This record gives sequence, structure tokens and C-alpha cells, in this order.
Amino acid sequence: MRLTDIANKNRNWSRAGRSALRLLILLWLGVAGAGDRDAGSSGLIPRVKQQYGAAAAERVSAWRRLMSGNRDRDERTKLVLVNDFFNRLAFRTDAQLWGKEDYWATPVEAMGVGGADCEDYSIAKYFTLRELGVPDDKLRIMYVKAVNLNQAHMVLTYYPTPGSVPEVLDNIRGNIVPADQRPDLAPVYSFNASDLWLAKSRGMGQHVGNSDRIGLWRDLRKRMEIEDN
Repeated sequence: MRLTDIANKNRNWSRAGRSALRLLILLWLGVAGAGDRDAGSSGLIPRVKQQYGAAAAERVSAWRRLMSGNRDRDERTKLVLVNDFFNRLAFRTDAQLWGKEDYWATPVEAMGVGGADCEDYSIAKYFTLRELGVPDDKLRIMYVKAVNLNQAHMVLTYYPTPGSVPEVLDNIRGNIVPADQRPDLAPVYSFNASDLWLAKSRGMGQHVGNSDRIGLWRDLRKRMEIEDN
């Protein structure tokens, strides 16, 4: 994707939808009010098996087990587990997976087809870490320019403390390292569930509005709602 294309994908959706995003994540994952219920007992796993096959259903089951079994781990352990889990998905372009130039897949869609591109890895890691209890203000999905590849790229960043150099969770480089050890990445902008920043530096960046300006983020949310029904 060209960087100019990224900048042109901004639209609006309701503030009420944004405030309900956390509950939406819980409902979509099938864990709101679930207690100790077995992960496979909800309707999600059978639907995945019917739509994508048995291997996909096992991937989603393993994902659910990862979330239910690691809620009490420290944040660094959660980062490593989630980063490693999703990096096992094969890299495929949107054209190969979806027949589109640009498509942000839900985690279920990515695990269903068994493949992902940089946006899909980052989005899946973000939602999974949020469900594991990592605060939203510590996580940002960040668009960067991959300098060596001369193309747009997406990673997930984690801020241990406000204003600190973020840690980078990436599908290109498997180990998690601080952003100042990734000179191959030039930040462009970042966002999380509620906010959008212009990332002119490797720090926090300049706040420029709400993440509801990003049309592909809104489209992703709509598909998550459908998956929950």
C-alpha cells in the first residue's frame, strides 16, 4: 500500500460505537459472562469449523486456550506468547487471501484462512493482548515505512510506561525489541481503540484525533459484530 493511500482512508463513525468497543471485544471473543466454560462450547468454534475447516477450528481453539490460560501472567510474558502465536501464521498478501488490494482481517478471519499480512498480525495481537488485560494506553497499532523494503508496513507497539521507547511486535522480525533498535522502521502514525497519533518520532507522537477516523478500522468493527451474531 502507498503511504498516500493510507492517509486517504479516513472517515467517521459514532462516539457511542467507540465507547462500546470493549464490550464488543468481550462478546465477540465469547468470554463475557462465560466463567470457566470450555472454550469450544460456544458457537464460535463450530462456525469456524463449518466455514474454514477442522484445522482452522483448532487454531481458534488454541487461541482461546492461550487467552483463558494466561490472564495472570506478567505483561512481558503475554507479549511474547501472543507475538509468537500469531507469527506462526503464514504471510500472505491481501490479494492472495481476499482478492483485494487492502483488507483488515479480524483475528478469526486470519486464523480461519491460516494466513495474514502485516495489518492482520498487528490487529490480532492488539485484540488478544487487550483481552489478556494489557491496558489500551500501553498499546498502539502503528503504521511505519519499512525502509529496507521501501513500502508501508504495520506493527504493534507496547509502551511499558508513558513516554517510554515502545517495544515492537513485528511479523518481519520475530523477537520483540525497543523501537530504537529498529532503524529499518520509520513511524508514520499510530492508533488504538480510541485515539490517533501522528508518529513523527519514536516516542509518543502528536495526538491528532480519534481512531474512528480510520475507515478500515470501522469496517473491521462491523465484521466483528457480525461474527458475534
